Amino acid sequence: MDFAPLIEQKKRRFQELETEITSGSLFANPRQAKDIMREHARLKQMLDAWEQLERSQKQLADNRAIAVGGDPELAELAELEIPELEQRVEQLSKQVQVALLPPEAHEDRDAIMEIRAGTGGNEAALFAADLFRMYSRYAEARGFRIEELESSPSELGGFKEIIFKISGEAVFRALRYESGVHRVQRVPVTEAQGRIHTSTATVAVLPEAEEVDVELRPEDLRIEVCRASGPGGQGVNTTDSAVQVLHIPTGRIVRCQDGRSQQKNKEKALTILRARLLEEKQQEEAEKYSAHRRSLIGSGGREEKIRTYNYPQNRVTDHRIGLTLYNLDLFMEGQVDAMVAALQASDLEQRLREAGLEAAAA
Repeated sequence: MDFAPLIEQKKRRFQELETEITSGSLFANPRQAKDIMREHARLKQMLDAWEQLERSQKQLADNRAIAVGGDPELAELAELEIPELEQRVEQLSKQVQVALLPPEAHEDRDAIMEIRAGTGGNEAALFAADLFRMYSRYAEARGFRIEELESSPSELGGFKEIIFKISGEAVFRALRYESGVHRVQRVPVTEAQGRIHTSTATVAVLPEAEEVDVELRPEDLRIEVCRASGPGGQGVNTTDSAVQVLHIPTGRIVRCQDGRSQQKNKEKALTILRARLLEEKQQEEAEKYSAHRRSLIGSGGREEKIRTYNYPQNRVTDHRIGLTLYNLDLFMEGQVDAMVAALQASDLEQRLREAGLEAAAA
């Protein structure tokens, strides 16, 4: 496929953005400025890759010509460089193809993650805690920030539910494929006979919603304040700091009590509510064309079984792309980059085919 016409359009758009950035009035609208700067950076990266691709293609063509020329010594040197140049052209072609895809909605956002214990009682709650620790380790290694929003601990130290926010560069893009049912196969700490049990936990990954995405009108909210519940006698449950927010139009309820500040708990509750309402809005939009487009990695629905963690075999298998890794011990320590990269690659291949960009540019 000849990408040149598309690249010319991108060059013209890049020049328009350059003019806007230097106009002086850009930051009168901070949100618009952020979007423009993000698009500018994305186009600059793509155009740089295109220039490198053109240079590499020319060098490859020159080497191929020299390799069949009359000078044996030069031909040998040129022949040696050809495999590396071919690989570079292929890599840059794929990079340009990916860059030409329109960015998906909210992929550059921070993420709200919700982990809930599923079937399996206390073992499921312990597994939910293990998943939280896994994602925390992954986030720390990537330089992301973690903020716990709300949790419901279980009796043995796990979590019936935990909700937290991960902030950083394009967090949602990296973690969006984690939504679904995660299944664990192992011997629970409560099992006296050494039998392997199967338990589950559900993960939901939501893009953080901004106020412009979801309007929360005061008349649509019923906010109640009460004393936080739970064990202790500490400050968390000796003041009326717990906040419960009811969104009247949808009936959705969010309760936050982990913080000592009533205002902080209210802000956290509204953050979670916005994210859930945005997810609901996205699902409604997706249903309109889901029959036309269904990603190879699945729908991302909370009910979809996506992955099995088998402790006796030190194995983790993602059922959507058929990938099995035999490093579960390291995986649970947050070393999940290989899985994330494979899921992203699978989704990109599907999107490239749908966009008609799968042909090589070489």
